[in-house]
Amino acid sequence: MDVLGDPVRRRILELLADGEMTSGAVVERIRDEFGISQPGVSQHLRVLRENGLATVRAVGTRRLYAVDADGLREVDVWVGRFRRFWEQRLDALGTEIARGKRARRTSRAHAPDPDTEDT
Repeated sequence: MDVLGDPVRRRILELLADGEMTSGAVVERIRDEFGISQPGVSQHLRVLRENGLATVRAVGTRRLYAVDADGLREVDVWVGRFRRFWEQRLDALGTEIARGKRARRTSRAHAPDPDTEDT
């Protein structure tokens, strides 16, 4: 969890969640967003890799980084202890949305047809 406490590392994982990226592409995005140098971004990538949150594979001279699902499972288990706090609220929100849709359908069904009204 300490690894994810850093906003740069969280952002790198968000980028990798969309699919594999070359180290150069990660460096470019993070440099643009956070103003961090290439060695700094490489250090963050190393921390993610060493802590089991990212993988790297070589393709020729390029290094492709991806999210390591196994490492995120540990995070999911930890967060799972707290999931009940928001799932109940999301269920209630879903019920209210369905209720609102039903009410709109009912009101439209009972609304007078403007084409058949007397003028």
